[in-house]
Amino acid sequence: MNHIRPYHQQDQESVLHLFDANCPAYFAPEERVDLENYLDSELEDYFVIESDGKIVASGGINLRKEENKGVLSWGIIHPDYHGKGIGRVLVSHRVNHLKTVHQVERIGVRTTQLVHGFYAKCGFELKKVVKDYWAPGYDLYDMDYKEKA
Repeated sequence: MNHIRPYHQQDQESVLHLFDANCPAYFAPEERVDLENYLDSELEDYFVIESDGKIVASGGINLRKEENKGVLSWGIIHPDYHGKGIGRVLVSHRVNHLKTVHQVERIGVRTTQLVHGFYAKCGFELKKVVKDYWAPGYDLYDMDYKEKA
């Protein structure tokens, strides 16, 4: 059974393992340093999904208060769990969490061409593409949630 809970610092190695398991299929290896920095000093609300006591997914949110916008950040699903609905559960959990933050009027996600189709199925629409933004071959797909927060 899957269980969503807040991230704790002792989860860091498990989350980094999720990242490593998705390289280079979904993340550029050089992004690992960015994730480590995020987990150490930039996360606001971050969640993990456990299945049978093992962390199989993680993802967070960040607030851009000056824009009244919440952004989904660092969503990662272990490859063994792709296509099993866990990604949708994680997106839904984070979107619903952002809807409880009163200053959030819009919700977005910054992803790549590799998973933008998944986010489109979850209700996000493409706003902008920046080639090689994350790393060579990893383009930025800036997307906004179609519903208002």
